[in-house]
Amino acid sequence: MYVIRERLFAIGDDFDVLDESGAKVYHVDGKVLSLRNRVVIEDPTGQEVASVHRHLVALRPTYEVRIGGEKAAEVRKKLFTPFREKFVIDVPGPDDLEMKGNLLDHEYVIEQGGAEVAAVSKRWLTVRDTYAVQITGAVEHLLIIASVLALDLALDRGVGD
Repeated sequence: MYVIRERLFAIGDDFDVLDESGAKVYHVDGKVLSLRNRVVIEDPTGQEVASVHRHLVALRPTYEVRIGGEKAAEVRKKLFTPFREKFVIDVPGPDDLEMKGNLLDHEYVIEQGGAEVAAVSKRWLTVRDTYAVQITGAVEHLLIIASVLALDLALDRGVGD
């Protein structure tokens, strides 16, 4: 279980990622003046381990996830999904994931091959954006965290953009 919590009074989209014991495992630095909606995920020593940025030219909101400097996935909003939000997490090879949920409830599941591998819940009644992420499958945890950050960026821009 991870908690992704927006930092209060931060300039840009800065988050801390905490594990189930409350220890900080990652810091997310939202680049303030970035046209590409870019966030950098850093380990506790301040080293970049992953990044998420928006493609400027795309028919639908599309975010590239890089882990260790390598392209790990593209997170794309599916078009024409009334009443539900759906995003494809397109990874190299055949094992794509799908993130789907209810925009109003802010509850999402991430599935791979039809099996749930993670559940994401945006917590209500908090001053800052907070996501609870429960990973139940054998997937790269950093990929799931980065995909949730891509979701947050897409929702901040207005999903219809």
